[in-house]
Amino acid sequence: MRSDTNKRRFPRYAASVAVLALTLAACERADEPAPNGTAAPAAPEAFRIGAAGSACELPVTLGIAESWKPKPVTVAPADPLADLARRGPLTLVCEIDAKPAGSIGFLRVWTGPDAGLRPNLQTFIGTGARAPIFTELRINDHPAVEVVYQTKGESDDELEQERAFAVETGDGMVAVSLESLDNEEYQAMLPAYDLARTSLTVGR
Repeated sequence: MRSDTNKRRFPRYAASVAVLALTLAACERADEPAPNGTAAPAAPEAFRIGAAGSACELPVTLGIAESWKPKPVTVAPADPLADLARRGPLTLVCEIDAKPAGSIGFLRVWTGPDAGLRPNLQTFIGTGARAPIFTELRINDHPAVEVVYQTKGESDDELEQERAFAVETGDGMVAVSLESLDNEEYQAMLPAYDLARTSLTVGR
């Protein structure tokens, strides 16, 4: 008798489990960031860089999150490390270190010629980029492009998240890349990256 009762109840129980599984899956999808969006809001702005006299003088100004440490990058053409400061048509001009804020990685600011945002970003990320998604947008009424992609980790075959955006300034192109140790650090650094993107103003 108990066995028959259990058999009658099992379909209802199985249906409940299925509904619960679908609900949990939907919640997980809702928490995931859109391909070019993020689940977390931009970090609060603690200070700005880009203007004359700031830590990095740039063709743009942008907001920096609390405890992040910017420093200018200047590499002479004959320096053995010069190639590390160039990616495609872009040259590294500023590094914003996440370490003082508790993360391992950098926001890096690059400059280059206005020669097409998407072609420049395509060259910037290189042929090793996996599944790149490019999105055209405007940043403070200036044309911009963001790319989200994956690369293989240096120490293993795990795919790591990467992203960058570029904006036309009328005096060359400026790109900002998020470069983290791993996917966990990437997620922790996203709010600071979003702050840089949403707060960027062309000119000083």
